[in-house]
Amino acid sequence: MSDIYESAANSLGLFNSPCLTKVELRVACKGISDRDALSKPDPCVVIKMQSHGQWLEVDRTEVIRSCLNPTFSKVFTLDFYFEEVQRLRYELYAISSSHNGMREVDCLGAMECTLGQIISQRKFTKALLKQGNTVGKSSIMITAEELTGNNDYVELSFSARKLDDKDFFSKSDPFLEIYRVNDDNTQQLVHRTETVMNNLNPVWKTFKTSLNSLCSGDHERILKCTVWDWDSNGKHDFIGEFQATFKEMRSAMDGRQVQWECINPKYKVKKKNYKNSGIVILNQCKIIKMHSFLDYIMGGCQIQFTVAIDFTASNGDPRNSCSLHYIHPYQPNEYLKALVAVGEICQDYDSDKMFPAFGFGARIPPDFKVSHDFAVNFNEDNPECAGIQGVVEAYQNCLPKIQLYGPTNIAPIIQKVANFASEEMHTKEAMVSQYFILLILTDGVITDMADTREAIVHASHLPMSVIIVGVGSADFTDMEMLDGDDGILRSPKGEPVLRDIVQFVPFRNFKHASPAALAKSVLAEVPNQVVDYYNSKGIKPKCPSEYESSRTFGH
Repeated sequence: MSDIYESAANSLGLFNSPCLTKVELRVACKGISDRDALSKPDPCVVIKMQSHGQWLEVDRTEVIRSCLNPTFSKVFTLDFYFEEVQRLRYELYAISSSHNGMREVDCLGAMECTLGQIISQRKFTKALLKQGNTVGKSSIMITAEELTGNNDYVELSFSARKLDDKDFFSKSDPFLEIYRVNDDNTQQLVHRTETVMNNLNPVWKTFKTSLNSLCSGDHERILKCTVWDWDSNGKHDFIGEFQATFKEMRSAMDGRQVQWECINPKYKVKKKNYKNSGIVILNQCKIIKMHSFLDYIMGGCQIQFTVAIDFTASNGDPRNSCSLHYIHPYQPNEYLKALVAVGEICQDYDSDKMFPAFGFGARIPPDFKVSHDFAVNFNEDNPECAGIQGVVEAYQNCLPKIQLYGPTNIAPIIQKVANFASEEMHTKEAMVSQYFILLILTDGVITDMADTREAIVHASHLPMSVIIVGVGSADFTDMEMLDGDDGILRSPKGEPVLRDIVQFVPFRNFKHASPAALAKSVLAEVPNQVVDYYNSKGIKPKCPSEYESSRTFGH
């Protein structure tokens, strides 16, 4: 990490963003060429990740003896960050023993991709390139699976019968405590029930806990459960205890009860005919699936990425080197830097890699009327550009043909994308298919704030997020108001946003940082916004099998 990036990251509080999730990758190869007629190769795959321009080895598979189509058992576990491009390289080696007993290593080919590409396709297959970048006959398949178990919740209903009576004048007042036993043998309290007064056959209230806190996702982890007789002075009397695992609790999922004897070890030693101090019963166990961003992406949710560029006169004449739109032969301007940094990440999640690009605040040919939502490629019927490179070319081509003008109105472009999202929502009700991200690049304070607030409140009900990057040195104080982080944005009529969908970032904070730092800050909130939208609609992700069968596009 360069010092400049580091200082920018520190000043922005951009320490490593929390890892979104862990992903398991499994590797298989097909069609390894059999060069030696006498023996088949012993293949092994090395996985590398790019860090600051260098390829560093992350891990490698086992070596499989004599195999032309190996499926490796080794599982690679990687941290996944949506807001970063994580570049991976897979290298296939054949390991052979020569006559003198030395092991020789022969590179049979390599493949590069991003982690985002693997995740969005779930099964990612690509030909291996030999030295000199020629396509060989062999290919590699990477399968991705999110490490689940930690996102789910579990709902448990306990009761007990015939508990020991600890009180002289009344019956015991029992409560139950459940502890997770950690790897280092320490105990972590997971849940304490309420106290049921004066009852040796209590029924405790159903409660919810995450599987992560119950057993760290490990179904065989020991859970220590203790039953107490509550005392108002805090000196609760011990009734008994038992050990359980979540694996045992799961048996109560299909309506069966699971029971444990509640044992008081002291009584067990002292009393001859001691059986137990009561029975604790689990009446019901329900797993509540918490869906994650990756569940939706792996279920075929596509990110539709749209760009809107500010062509108002305050940017300065593009022919002048002081203009924010000046096209320097060697140095991209701020608009291009921001567009490429954010677009490169979003394109991994977009199957057709076609991005609509619009402009606002300019007079456009042929009649030079002001437009706030014109296609940058001047094709109103098809404003899409091929890849981020296509957007860059359309932007550069359109600059000499338009007149920068004003005012800075962004409500029309938000409404335009909201219309696409609304059509998507109504034609595919209760299905996860497309989520829209609108990237607005602007140099100034917007002039239609009331309409923009109205448009954002409307869009917060749709599968859509808005990212605004402020370019140049204007005072962007008003923009912060659109980003609902420090208060709830409302429409002029007082209607609040349904969910926070706007992220505003001033580009100047990132002037000396890497493009990755900008993308990281801008996209950090998107995964939660996607999940919030689908959860609020009660839409579940498709399972991979449904997704595979409904998928029409090729790899």
